[in-house]
Amino acid sequence: MTNINVYSPGQDVTAQATATLTAKRAVKISGNRSGGSVQVAPADAAGRIFGIAKDDTAIGDLVSVARAGVVKVTAGGSIAAFAEVEVGTAGKVVTKASGVAIGYALTAATTDTDAEISLA
Repeated sequence: MTNINVYSPGQDVTAQATATLTAKRAVKISGNRSGGSVQVAPADAAGRIFGIAKDDTAIGDLVSVARAGVVKVTAGGSIAAFAEVEVGTAGKVVTKASGVAIGYALTAATTDTDAEISLA
């Protein structure tokens, strides 16, 4: 049998930063693979995400990206427990308005504090 899997569900993925990244913020795919690694940059407000950056990362460096489960993400505003969340500015999470839901909050949070988010 041929193994066609590239990544298994729930696994962290190592990616290459195409922009400066801040830990605990959402990232998106920013380009094709480079040297075998997916390329990532800060996620757009209200857009889809690839995952959450686990470390501060300089352009060109590798970063581990959390893709599933419950992760700590920096809040961009007040979030109530169990509220659906989307990406706000600078990859922070905010209460869902009209964007793509990326998960829901397990804990309440205020601006620039950590929210525990169950990723969708």
